[in-house]
Order: sequence, then C-alpha cells, then structure tokens
Amino acid sequence: MPRYRYKAVTSAGEIVEGVIDATDRQAVVDRLHAHGSTPIRAEESAGGSIRSLSLFGRRRRRLDPTTVMHATRELATLLGAGLTVDRALSVLGGVSDDDAVRDFLDNVLKSVRGGATLADALTPHKESLPAYYIGLVRAGEAGGALESVMARLADALERAQALRESVRSAMYYPAFVLIMSVLTLAVLFTLVIPEFRPLFEDSEHPIPTSMAAILAISDGLKAYWWAIAVALLAIIFAIRRYLATAEGRRRIDRRILRTPLAGDLITKLEVARFSRTLGTLLANGVMVLNALSITAEAISNRSIAEAITDLANRLKRGEGLAVPLTETGIFPRLAIQLVQVGEESGQLEAMLLRVADIYDEEVKRTLQRLLAMLVPVMTICIGIFVAGIIATMLTAILSTYEFAM
Repeated sequence: MPRYRYKAVTSAGEIVEGVIDATDRQAVVDRLHAHGSTPIRAEESAGGSIRSLSLFGRRRRRLDPTTVMHATRELATLLGAGLTVDRALSVLGGVSDDDAVRDFLDNVLKSVRGGATLADALTPHKESLPAYYIGLVRAGEAGGALESVMARLADALERAQALRESVRSAMYYPAFVLIMSVLTLAVLFTLVIPEFRPLFEDSEHPIPTSMAAILAISDGLKAYWWAIAVALLAIIFAIRRYLATAEGRRRIDRRILRTPLAGDLITKLEVARFSRTLGTLLANGVMVLNALSITAEAISNRSIAEAITDLANRLKRGEGLAVPLTETGIFPRLAIQLVQVGEESGQLEAMLLRVADIYDEEVKRTLQRLLAMLVPVMTICIGIFVAGIIATMLTAILSTYEFAM
C-alpha cells in the first residue's frame, strides 16, 4: 500500500506532519477530515522521497504567480456566469495556449470529475499555489460561496502580483548599474592596467608600492579568474545550503530584520502579506486559529512566521490579537492600533485588509526612497574607486618621469 506524507492544520490551529498508509491521496484527505484536521499537503512518498510527477510520467512544471492569478480570475468569471466547476475547468483548459497550464487544468478536472472537491483536486499542485489558496477554496466550498471566494482570491493575487512587480521593476536599474560597474572594473584590471606594465618595467627605478599592488591584483585576476569564479560559486552554494536548514534560515532572517533600511522594508512587506492573507481567510469563513496557521506558512521571513505561530498559542488562551502583536516587537504601531480598532468594532477582517493596503503603499514609498539613495551611492563609490586607481597610475607615471629626468 502506498505511503503518503501529509501536512495539516488541526482544529486547535496546530500544524501537524506525518506519514499515512492509504490506497490513494483522496483516502488520506478523507482520514484527515475525519480527525477534524484541514489538509494542506498530501503527497505520495516513494523510497523516502516525495514524488512530484504528472500523469504522463514527467516532472510537473510549476506555474508562475502571474499564470495562477490569471487562471483564478478567469475561473471566478466563469463561475460567476453560472458554469459548474468541471465545465469552467474544461473551458479554461480548452482556451489555454500554455502546455503547463493545460496539464494542470486537465489533472484538476480529472480529479473533480472523479468525485473530488476542487480543494482536494488542487492539493497535489500546492507547490504552484500560495499557501492560503487551497484553504480559501475549501472554505468557499464548505460555505457554498465558491464563486465569491474565487473572486476575492483573484483580487488578493492581483494585489500581491502588483506589489511584486513594483519591487522587481524598481530593482532593475540598480542591478544594471551594479553589473556595468563590475564589468567596467573587470575591463580596467584585465585589459587597461596591464598595458602600463612595460612602462614601469623599462624604468630603472622601483615601482611605487601602490602601483605594484594594483598590478598584482591585475595579474591575479588574469591568471586566476577561474579560481575566483569557482570560489564565488562555492560561497553561493554554501550560503544556499545554510539557508536550506531551519536554524540557518531563522538566523539570517532575524539578522535581516535588524539591518537598517532593509529590515524596515522587509517588515513592512511581511506585515502587508500577513494582513492580506489573514484578512482574506477570515473574510471567507476560516476559523481564526486555522487562519493564523495558514498565514504563518505564507510568510517568507521565518522569524516573523514564528512570531505568528506564537500568536495562535496566545489566542487559544482567549486573548485578542492586538496585545500579542504588540509584544512581538516586530509589527508597526500603526498596524497594531488598526487591528485593535477592528477587534473592538467587530470588523477585524475589513481592518486587516485596510492595513494590507496601507503597507503595500508603504513598501512602494520605502523602496523608492531606498533606490533614490542607493543608485547615487553606488555611482559615487564606484567613481571614487576608479578615480583612486587612475590617480595612483598617474602618480606612478609622473614619479617614473621625475626619476628619469
């Protein structure tokens, strides 16, 4: 009998993981439901590793966030037009030009026609979806409001995509400046500076120490560029391995939050993600403990995710949300005050979504301010460095002529 690895949220809001022997994935989902848990993931395990293969035997391609956003909006539109779930999936699969999307929709459609709910049919593809996606779909199906849930989900994905695109677009110019600066220095050290070596070697006087250091660096780059490239790749590989561990990721994320400027930006970004995810889940009928557990899975920064997990433990003791948020020392004061107002007025979901909108805009403004400083600082630093090299070379050349005279 196949073995399945699963992750689920219990009725108490705790995330549990384990292995179950079952005939198929649907049996795993049914067993978890019978124990009062909400499945997040259930994947077949073979030889200690989890299989991620499509029905055609090849590895399933992940869908990018933009594709998921468009598919969600189109599905919400078709459901709003009165189509059934299977008919809407069939239409979407028929009009898609992307092979990966067609395979994804075909697999989901086969599961739905086989008797699975849409949430259960999406579970094998959870790696292509946001952490809260399947939970929202399941809540919409349970409440008979799948159409409205899909529309809200599409709105949330569009806002998240807009923020992601604004951050990505803002980083293009600094990345271009950095790449061109590195290329300029590489050309300077490997092509330009070596041309001046005969001038100093023909001189009867010793090369000035500063110029000798520059020539040594130039020789090292020309002779050992491959070793430098290998060393950089090794460093990158080691960092990625370290970040793949839970403790390594936790330490790095904690230090990032303490970094000036960048820490403030990451905090605002995660606060916006936390507020939008939790607000969307609560607005669609997900219980608060389950919603917090799912929200913690959606947070990228592990330090903040652990703080959110602790919130669930506080809520189990009957406490509100605002006070534990304050005690984390992470969430901004404005966000906490708005959450407190939402709790007192009974409109926590709407206030959380409002907080998300506020901090989406804050992220954009903070990023613009950072980039307004970053690009000039990079340009000035590179200019000073290049000017120092040129000044050193000119000084060495002039000193050589003085000795010759």
